[in-house]
Amino acid sequence: MNKSKPAKIDFTLRDVRLAIIAARFNADIVEGLLNGALDALQRHGVTRRQIRVVRVPGAFEIPLAAKLLSGVEGGYDALIALGAVVRGETPHFEYVCGACTQGLLQTGWWLNMPVGFGVLTVNTTRQAAARARPGANNKGAEAALAALEMIQLKRELGAPPAKPRRRIRAKRGAA
Repeated sequence: MNKSKPAKIDFTLRDVRLAIIAARFNADIVEGLLNGALDALQRHGVTRRQIRVVRVPGAFEIPLAAKLLSGVEGGYDALIALGAVVRGETPHFEYVCGACTQGLLQTGWWLNMPVGFGVLTVNTTRQAAARARPGANNKGAEAALAALEMIQLKRELGAPPAKPRRRIRAKRGAA
């Protein structure tokens, strides 16, 4: 249950560019998160043309996609990460959740870019489904609104825009 209300988004969204990174693993759940995020953004005036959706295999790959998106021409004002990791019988859950969370945190810090975190880390698929349903508790929508709120905060504080990732070129003849 969402215990906090998002701040009012009161800035123009005409110039905002967003990228949503959606995992394909647990596709039914992630589609619900994606639909929730897109719906929330559109309700706040963001057009579909301002949003790029990229797909990755699973939650583990989301941080690298976030880093790669930082080098895209024109850049993005925020990223929204969507995925679902369901606990199993092995420690794999902890590794994937930890890597995804830390990778996104570091990406946001290094790039000075808001990252809406909509990666579910749950014990059961039933819990995941409850958080991906349409409505007030959709975690994809919450991640999208968090990203918008952080864009607003950056603008209010006069924070510098996201730093583009420097492109690294291989030297000719390098093995």
